[in-house]
Amino acid sequence: MAATSSSRSERRSSPHSGAEIREAFLAFYEARGHRRMASASLVPDDPTVLLTIAGMLPFKPVFLGQAERPAPRATSSQKCIRTNDIENVGRTARHHTFFEMLGNFSFGDYFKTEAMTWAWELTTTVFGLDPKHLVVSVFRDDEEAAAIWRDTVGVDPRRIVRLGEADNFWVSGPTGPCGPCSEIYYDFNPELGDEHIDLEDDSRFIEFYNLVFMQFNRDAEGNLTPLENKNIDTGMGLERMAQILQGVPNNYETDLIYPLIETAATLAGVNYRQLDARGQTSLKVIGDHSRAITQLIADGVTASNLGRGYILRRLLRRVVRHGRLLGITTPFLTAMGEAAIALMVDAYPQLVERRDAIMAELAREEARFLETLERGEKLLADVLSAGPSQISGEQAFELYDTYGFPLELTEEIAEEHGLAVDLAGFEAAMEAQRQRAKAAAVRLDLTLQGAIEAMAEQLPATDFRGYEALEHPSQVMALVANGEPAQAARAGDEVQIVLDSTPFYGESGGQIGDRGVLAGGVPGAGPEAGVIVRIEAVSHQRKLIVHHGRIERGELALGDTVTALVDRACRRRVQAHHTATHLLQAALKQLVDPSIAQAGSLVDFERLRFDFHCPHAISPEDLERIEERINGWISDAHALEVREMELERARSAGAVAMFGEKYGDTVRVVDVPGVSMELCGGTHVANTAEIGLFRIVSESGVAAGIRRIEAVAGPAVLDYLKERDTVVRALGDRFKVQPGEILERVSSLQDELRACARSLATARSELALARASALAAAAQEVGRFRVLVARLDGVEGAALQTAAQQLQDRLGPGGAVVLGGLPAPEEPGKLVLVAAFGAEVIAAGSKAGSFIAAVAKRCGGGGGGRPQLAQAGGRDAAALDPALEQARADLISQLS
Repeated sequence: MAATSSSRSERRSSPHSGAEIREAFLAFYEARGHRRMASASLVPDDPTVLLTIAGMLPFKPVFLGQAERPAPRATSSQKCIRTNDIENVGRTARHHTFFEMLGNFSFGDYFKTEAMTWAWELTTTVFGLDPKHLVVSVFRDDEEAAAIWRDTVGVDPRRIVRLGEADNFWVSGPTGPCGPCSEIYYDFNPELGDEHIDLEDDSRFIEFYNLVFMQFNRDAEGNLTPLENKNIDTGMGLERMAQILQGVPNNYETDLIYPLIETAATLAGVNYRQLDARGQTSLKVIGDHSRAITQLIADGVTASNLGRGYILRRLLRRVVRHGRLLGITTPFLTAMGEAAIALMVDAYPQLVERRDAIMAELAREEARFLETLERGEKLLADVLSAGPSQISGEQAFELYDTYGFPLELTEEIAEEHGLAVDLAGFEAAMEAQRQRAKAAAVRLDLTLQGAIEAMAEQLPATDFRGYEALEHPSQVMALVANGEPAQAARAGDEVQIVLDSTPFYGESGGQIGDRGVLAGGVPGAGPEAGVIVRIEAVSHQRKLIVHHGRIERGELALGDTVTALVDRACRRRVQAHHTATHLLQAALKQLVDPSIAQAGSLVDFERLRFDFHCPHAISPEDLERIEERINGWISDAHALEVREMELERARSAGAVAMFGEKYGDTVRVVDVPGVSMELCGGTHVANTAEIGLFRIVSESGVAAGIRRIEAVAGPAVLDYLKERDTVVRALGDRFKVQPGEILERVSSLQDELRACARSLATARSELALARASALAAAAQEVGRFRVLVARLDGVEGAALQTAAQQLQDRLGPGGAVVLGGLPAPEEPGKLVLVAAFGAEVIAAGSKAGSFIAAVAKRCGGGGGGRPQLAQAGGRDAAALDPALEQARADLISQLS
């Protein structure tokens, strides 16, 4: 329901457009000492969630004390995505996948009074909402919040509603930070009065501002203890405020989404205002999902069948599906992507930088889905060929969920065959999936687990000394032995050790952790008496660097001083590979495409692996040019320059950042002058000449739009060449040729093998035809029809189909031939079945496709085809003979 005309006139001078609302919110809090923060990526730096689902998520480490607060106060407009209620998108007024959450945050600074008075001031003064249109809710036991609303802010007590824990008490998980909430609602119909206010009535009320008072810690027994530093976490839905201020009946008709609806309507040749509810829903889904998919791809997500890639793929396919329902038969995702970029670019300028990647991913995935739709149609044809009484709910849902095949299209095709779809079964399968999604979705788990994590709360950050030294005296600050916190450990124990300072690099940024030893001496004893800890891995645990290893000799205790010794050979190898990775990215940008962006990397002792966004394979010629360019830079002996500078200054200087990576205000810049400049915390050579040599090992595709190059550099090149030389020598000895003649010899052998395979296939086909010809005399007369059902082993599918077709030709238009057998008797799990029916048999109502599908089903398989010729398969060899006997009986019965 839209806002009344009187309330609209009262807000004539207030912010109106989505952009104005966003800026007014941020400016309001910026003027009150809040630091304006840019939106974080939709891909969070948090393993507990796939996507950024809440405005507070980027600040989760701050609320937990795991990271320094960026400022005492902060404000942001955070882009978010939620898909747990995806089926409600377009059907309700306010459900979205992509949305923007405006928020103001206090990290141990101000609390309830300021948060509530500012929220009211912003709402009534800046946005101009009449207090008579506002209702607030508080937690039932939060007398403090109720008193502030009533006595400090001046809210009418009749418009303060108390709600229970389910609605107005925020929790981070079973344990951890928690606290009461207070929400501000807009009342579209205040004339209905203040008696019996029901905030669940979303035709009258819309919640638009949520204030979370993070004031307690809940322990495992459920006891609440006041936090020493209380925090504020708020969220205002931008789309909801736009609906209120723009006076439209739903979020979709605001200027944040409606231009996309108009674009889709134009492509479909329809008018949104003239469509029925079903058509309007499709346009709303397209509008909503177009924002989501554009932003996801911009943040580096590519479509796949796993994780966030699956979410992107599902949203993309829903857009295409709803486009088809509206009559859009040609590819249109790139048009929607262009419209989404144009709509959101002012708030998110990085969309322009990522435009080519967005367009390529949309076009590629839409083409792939159109092929998938064709496969879905074929699968549905197979289901129908089995002669079911109806399409089961499970079959319809599999087509819908696995292949993206629209339920509406399944119903339409089924109706053409005189069948119905089990909609109740479909809904049951849908609800089961929905419950699985909800069980995994929105709540953020902020609990702390693990011995090292617990220690990290008490320990200062590890001082990393590995840029300037590979040997350093250090003190043991924390010790875990065999999985348990310990005061001491001895030879044979598996340990995790935290030092006050260390030269060991902890695995991060794609670079593997260092290897080496921790060595400690015993006063007055020889060097053999001290402790030796073999370090096998090094990781980051929040602000700590954790050394994982095994004590080889002696004992180690808390407080001991040890000498941390990094394995120099391993460090040299990883440094060569890391610098070579920077050179590789620079060469790709120079020689292939300037828009190429890193999608991931691995830098270890044996090799480097670089994943990057690129819609096509890199040609052998380009790979050779890349290799030559990098080796040229190595020969040029560029001295690297490493320095720290402010983030914005580094970006202005042209430093390349890893897309989606989070950086502090001060960053480390690794510069190969004139070649490459990147933000990087890893270890590198001092001069490119130290790399020695670079060699590309392989180039391949690892996901849609993602390519991978694997290479070796430095000492690892020698290992690679030795291995290749060993293989070449072995092949030369095997084929009795010189190394330069191996390729010619292998080609010759391949030609001989292909010729033999062709001869064998011809011989098998001739043998099958000869064996089949002898079967013609066994055909059974059934009136004017002739029926032949037989088993023929040792014949591949194509040859068996040819034999059946020739037999049917010999039997004439009244011939019906069914053949089955094991192509390879040593593989009893693979059966082939073929049916060939003449024109008169088809006219009598028997079709080869549906008939052979029923036979295959008895053998644990499936298949189908045309009425005159069809092929199927099975897995149960023991069922073959009974199935063929039943097929003979069925044919005779049908044709009698």
